[in-house]
Amino acid sequence: MVMKLPAAEKLAEEVRELESQMSDPAVMRNTNKMKGLAQQHADLKEKAELAEAFERVEKELSQARELLASDDGEMRSLAEEDETRLLEEKKKLEEQLETLLIPRDPRDSRDVILEIRAGAGGDEASLFAAELLRAYTRFAERHGWKTHVVSSSMNEQGGYKEVIAEVSGRQVFGILKFERGVHRVQRVPETEKQGRIHTSTITVAVMPQAEEVDMEIKPEDLRIDTYRSSGAGGQHVNKTSSAIRITHLPTNTVVAVQDERSQHKNKEKAMSILRSRLLEAEEERRRSSEASERKQQVGTGDRSEKIRTYNFPQDRITDHRIKQSWSNIESVMEGWLDKIFQDLREAERKMYV
Repeated sequence: MVMKLPAAEKLAEEVRELESQMSDPAVMRNTNKMKGLAQQHADLKEKAELAEAFERVEKELSQARELLASDDGEMRSLAEEDETRLLEEKKKLEEQLETLLIPRDPRDSRDVILEIRAGAGGDEASLFAAELLRAYTRFAERHGWKTHVVSSSMNEQGGYKEVIAEVSGRQVFGILKFERGVHRVQRVPETEKQGRIHTSTITVAVMPQAEEVDMEIKPEDLRIDTYRSSGAGGQHVNKTSSAIRITHLPTNTVVAVQDERSQHKNKEKAMSILRSRLLEAEEERRRSSEASERKQQVGTGDRSEKIRTYNFPQDRITDHRIKQSWSNIESVMEGWLDKIFQDLREAERKMYV
């Protein structure tokens, strides 16, 4: 049975109230408050539009059924066609409604810290890490998100041994959280002369970006070191110690950021990553202690869990959590991940209905 939204008009009124708040000059000057209201507005507007569409379909369906009793054969035939079409439309709206109303992780609307690391496979793993980051970046661009690399370590072949990026936009964590875990790639490397298939792995961590209010970090628990950036940068690298390394002493968690020219910006980004890692570690402890909750997830969210295999010779991507496969790896690696994310959300929806 489908859960019901409030009346469309009531939701529309709430949308207008939010818009009124967002137009207040005092609110517009408060970046954090404005961002929160904008997220609420987007979510509420989606519900309002869905409720309006659902009410319209139910009204048209009622009218079509009244015409089924008509003495006019042609009119009955048209009514039957309308009923079939409207029932299908109603079914789709019900599925969207169920998805919208399932219990949401309150962190779904947050921006994320995305960390990709090469695992087994040497250079081939590093190259695939770079390709997967590119796929996420292109997906983000198409959805109006912003991606910014804050730290990276590359090899001579142009692959990433490790890369950390910020991804910001609407419902970023709610979509990218499905990517947490081990990704395995099977293909023939360009350097392989005998055509043998190699298997490599990379790990992906997706952490909701933590705010200062989420995680209190005591200054005395930190050791902050500055050093000169390595890599590209020309003379700037040799003259300025702008790179930052922060160590959280109680947990021995280390974050190093050097991609920005400003020491202040590097420190700011390093603190953001540190807060997110500490919050994620706390969340992982909670997940591991709540076995019943783990069963309600599409996968456990554990970084050691093998979640997906990309088999290039067979042009097949398989997600091991929902036991589903897709073809056309080339387009997926160009950022067309929509179908995969849609099927993962659908699997999650079915757990609640």
